[in-house]
Amino acid sequence: MDFGLVLQTDPPAAAVVELMRRAEEAGFSHGWTFDSAVLWQEPFVIHSQILARTRRLTVGPMVTNPGTRTWEVTASTFATLNEMFGDRTVCGIGRGDSAMRVAGRKPNTLARLGEAVGVIRDLAEGREATVDGTRVRLPWVREGSRLPVWMAAYGPKALALAGRVADGFILQLADPFLTEWMVKAVRAAAAEAGRDPAAVTVCVAAPAYVGDDLAHAREQCRWFGGMVGNHVADLVARYGEGSGLVPEALTAYIKEREGYDYRHHGRAGNPDTAFVPDEIVDRFCLLGPPEAHVAKLRRLRELGVDQFAVYAMHDAKEAVVEAYGAHVIPALTP
Repeated sequence: MDFGLVLQTDPPAAAVVELMRRAEEAGFSHGWTFDSAVLWQEPFVIHSQILARTRRLTVGPMVTNPGTRTWEVTASTFATLNEMFGDRTVCGIGRGDSAMRVAGRKPNTLARLGEAVGVIRDLAEGREATVDGTRVRLPWVREGSRLPVWMAAYGPKALALAGRVADGFILQLADPFLTEWMVKAVRAAAAEAGRDPAAVTVCVAAPAYVGDDLAHAREQCRWFGGMVGNHVADLVARYGEGSGLVPEALTAYIKEREGYDYRHHGRAGNPDTAFVPDEIVDRFCLLGPPEAHVAKLRRLRELGVDQFAVYAMHDAKEAVVEAYGAHVIPALTP
């Protein structure tokens, strides 16, 4: 199993770069950042510095979207980083939550997202693609350059799209029951599209907090249930409660959800996430001593998870990197 570290690009940017450097030393293979230009600093500028300060770390956004940048700009940015540092990027992409909504826009449609996945990958790898009706190619991209595109998804249509078009699937929760259900859906769609289901990388991303004080850990990670709840609310609005198309284990907890202020997005102590019960925090996140993390991650690995990406948005960022490097990563890597 691979391991990633996910950070928000809060200033000072140098602190983000330094923690990513330490994560590589601890055994993490991937460094991810949020991508919401209004709420945080521009991630791709910081990615260049992370790549310059590390030797092996693969970096990318978790996640970008097809709406805040034109597709040729996104592709050119990735291709430039790959030319400078040698194919050490991955494009995590989704419909867009905070990046779109905080600027007063709606998330992108799945049709637009699916088209963007192919266009961004083709352009970044040197092939011609159509952007807004015009055939475009980046002539300077070196032959053989590679950009994997991993798609974030929850609902049945998005999961099917990920299976059809994406190189990887990002699931932002760590509940084994829901992971099994969603991984099966992605792989079934890949098989139906004539693809090798095993070729779709599966990345589970969730907060991890190492320690014996579960009450404190839950309060530090409760924000995550609220963030996931934004996507779940979209699913309920689209498919209806009790439709059978989305597991009740994912939708039931948002009944008490009232509103969401993106100024607190992804923050410990988010006042808009009081509706999230302890049970959901425990199911969606990894909490407790190192051995509890190892046990849950082994279960996720059995379900086909290739990478666990640690959301470190709490008061123990450095401590979780150190604990994973010392106890968790060695137990789950050859």
